[in-house]
Amino acid sequence: MRLGINLGYWGLGLDADNIAVAQEADRLGYSVCWAAEAYGSDAATVLSYVAAKTERIDVGSAIFQIPARTPAMTAMTAATLDTLSGGRFRLGLGVSGPQVSEGWYGVKFDKPLARTREYVEIIRKAMSRERLVHDGANWTLPLPGGPGKALKLTVHPVREHLPIYIASMGPKNLELTGEIADGWLGLFFSPEHASLSVDALAAGRAKAGLTLDGFDLCPTVNIAVGDDIHAAADTLRDYTALYLGGMGSKEKNFYSQLARRMGFEQAADEVQTRYLAHDKPGAAAAVPHDFIDATALLGDTARIADRMQAYAAAGVTTLTLAPAGWTLDERIAALRTGVDALERAGLA
Repeated sequence: MRLGINLGYWGLGLDADNIAVAQEADRLGYSVCWAAEAYGSDAATVLSYVAAKTERIDVGSAIFQIPARTPAMTAMTAATLDTLSGGRFRLGLGVSGPQVSEGWYGVKFDKPLARTREYVEIIRKAMSRERLVHDGANWTLPLPGGPGKALKLTVHPVREHLPIYIASMGPKNLELTGEIADGWLGLFFSPEHASLSVDALAAGRAKAGLTLDGFDLCPTVNIAVGDDIHAAADTLRDYTALYLGGMGSKEKNFYSQLARRMGFEQAADEVQTRYLAHDKPGAAAAVPHDFIDATALLGDTARIADRMQAYAAAGVTTLTLAPAGWTLDERIAALRTGVDALERAGLA
């Protein structure tokens, strides 16, 4: 099992330290450094900067939002980043959510699975450097009856096959991910509830005549180091409440739905109700310790090593860490603990 690092969103007060974190992860042998985007910083600019400041570590988008760019533009960006980084780019995609898609990008959040399938198809076609011709429900290239012509990408990517990851949570989206992608980007993944994700991914692979061999299961997992497990979990309460309570509407919150499928229905309702009522401290307090413990790495090196073994046994191939803490020293210490725990678990 390999390790990754997730820098999260640029612009949250950690920017001065993010490059130092990426460089330390590079030095420690981490496999990939991911960056996210929502409606603040864009991931492409961040990743180009990280790639310029590192030597070996891959850089990946977690995620490029599908409503933010045409598929041809995403292919251009991916090819450029792969070339500039010397073949170190991984393309992570996701449909985002209805509030961001419709509120920020002005793109209707409808038929996300069909849109994702078509998007990946166009990107792969463009990256192969064949002339781009496509006739689909969402995109027609070139547009008929006008001056448009079938063009091909002028950039030569370093690799013939650039890996595509999809961030997904619902059963149907997970199955699609297994069918058309090279890897999966997960969040709030619990080894004890692995079947909620892995079974659907495997079903998608089977539809494509494939198995999970060679498919990269890559969840992002928070890590909080300390001897007091409950104190470590408490550092993640605000973060968890944000996702369970505020990342989406009352009717459509993918993270809250996942928590419900994991058996935390009552707590998920309470967190969401409090958060949407602007009671953020109450929402954070309502997050069950057991949910945080199930979906994060908490404790000292020995306990984290044990949990890493559980993640590996559940099928995880790249475990991406998101260190808790606001100081550079805390984040660097978590990175080093991750490496020590991986070695202790016999997974390095």
